[in-house]
Amino acid sequence: MALLSISCFLLANPSILESKRRRNPTTVLASAAERGGVAPRRNRSGMETRISLVLALASQTASLSQRLFGELAAETAKYAFPRRFEARNLEEALMAVPDLETVKFRVLKRMEQYEIREVEPYFIAETTMPGKTGFDFNGASQSFNVLAAYLFGKNTASEQMEMTTPVVTRKVQSEGEKMEMTTPVITRQSGERDSWQMSFIMPSKYGANLPLPKDSSVRIRDVPRKIVAVMAFSGLVTDQDVKIRETKLREALKNDTQYQLKEDALVEVAQFNPPFTLPFTRRNEISLEVERKIN
Repeated sequence: MALLSISCFLLANPSILESKRRRNPTTVLASAAERGGVAPRRNRSGMETRISLVLALASQTASLSQRLFGELAAETAKYAFPRRFEARNLEEALMAVPDLETVKFRVLKRMEQYEIREVEPYFIAETTMPGKTGFDFNGASQSFNVLAAYLFGKNTASEQMEMTTPVVTRKVQSEGEKMEMTTPVITRQSGERDSWQMSFIMPSKYGANLPLPKDSSVRIRDVPRKIVAVMAFSGLVTDQDVKIRETKLREALKNDTQYQLKEDALVEVAQFNPPFTLPFTRRNEISLEVERKIN
């Protein structure tokens, strides 16, 4: 009915039909678009298309850069705002460690020179170091790079894993080599061959489901629960320094009434800080595995 009424109105007013025939179709389209709140469509030039593409790519790059910057800032904050262990003296009060994952442990006993910890199980990636010393810069750098390559993608899953702390240097016997250490990089000495091994502690979220290394020189091992005596110290670590501090810890443990050294206990040296850390704020730990005395 409405359509019939409109038709009759137009037939009764032929001037309206004539005026619509004379109007420019583009004008009619533009007018309709304006009434509908939509801009008229037109073809883009090649230059406009290229500019739009560049702007879109720039927007995506900016968004990605913001995300990467945020991740970088978060990682930097772990070093800029480190955490501290409970200090027993002024030297320890100055020490700080990056806010990275470390091996979980429970303090069983605190003494003036050392503390006794129960360390939870964890997994490591290890490689044999070149050279005959545990703290040789070139040998340590080569081994670190091999393990870092595994950690950051040179594995069967091509997966980048998080860094943990600390770096641990450990003596080991070549026979029945039993891997026990704390947090993520461990260097250990094989007595008969006078060689060392370096290890990274693996992030706990993987458990036993770690990707396999592509480099055959990298091995994955699990470290069982253990009890250790730990002595903290600051500064840079040298082989001679390790020998002196190990002797001091062994002597101190002789007077402990609850714990004793395990048979064939070998020293571990944990280094928690990155190379650029000031020596007096670095945290290092020497540890020896112990067991409860049987009364």
